[in-house]
Amino acid sequence: MFDLKGKVAVVTGASSGLGMQMARGFAKQGADLVILARRVEKLEELKKELEAEGRKVLAVKCDVTSTEDINNAAAAAEQEFGHVDILVNCAGSSKDKGVLEMNDEEWDFTIATDETSVFKMTRAFGNIMKKNNYGRVINIASMYGMVGNTEIPTIAYHSSKGAVVNFTRAAAAELAPYGITVNCICPGYFYTELTTAVLDTEMFQAFANSHVPMKRYGKEGELNAAAIFLASQEASYVTGVILPVDGGYTCV
Repeated sequence: MFDLKGKVAVVTGASSGLGMQMARGFAKQGADLVILARRVEKLEELKKELEAEGRKVLAVKCDVTSTEDINNAAAAAEQEFGHVDILVNCAGSSKDKGVLEMNDEEWDFTIATDETSVFKMTRAFGNIMKKNNYGRVINIASMYGMVGNTEIPTIAYHSSKGAVVNFTRAAAAELAPYGITVNCICPGYFYTELTTAVLDTEMFQAFANSHVPMKRYGKEGELNAAAIFLASQEASYVTGVILPVDGGYTCV
């Protein structure tokens, strides 16, 4: 089960963090990869690593807020492989302020990066999937797309990730006739370049210990199983699902 040999997986935000981890996870299951990010030098390092495992890898510099970059990446992927089977929308960033303090530029940056990019990527790569009547779209939202929080004001992040959650449901309904499933993973607290400084503080560790039933952060690779399942042929009847991987944060 969960053999991805012969499949082509596109992963945004693959230069670090959860995107890199999931790209490695897909490679171990046999998938070939199209890895996207702005930092092409990081992508080239990952490309060499995955190619050493026998995978075919295309690394493309792509700013997911740029329609031109996205469309160029989609064209390059189709030209290289002829098809795309899996899309993981993982790239993201945010400006963390509350609703009373956040300015327009900070709001627009977060919405463009975390929400609008998911629409643009799904549009571009979904049209390739439609040609083959097969596809798996996996959106990486956040448990913060399902709940609020009392520790760090981050209104735009909550809003954008909540939008990704319902975008997933709507896109799942629209794309089902084309053999394309659309699902969403909502990670809890995982170490990435963007989160380490906060997660390592004594204050936040105490907060997580009291709010996460498993009383720890997610470990490297613990998101991969969910992504591999949703990307698999075996998950052919699973669509529109919102799957928290959060140590139980959203169950209490």
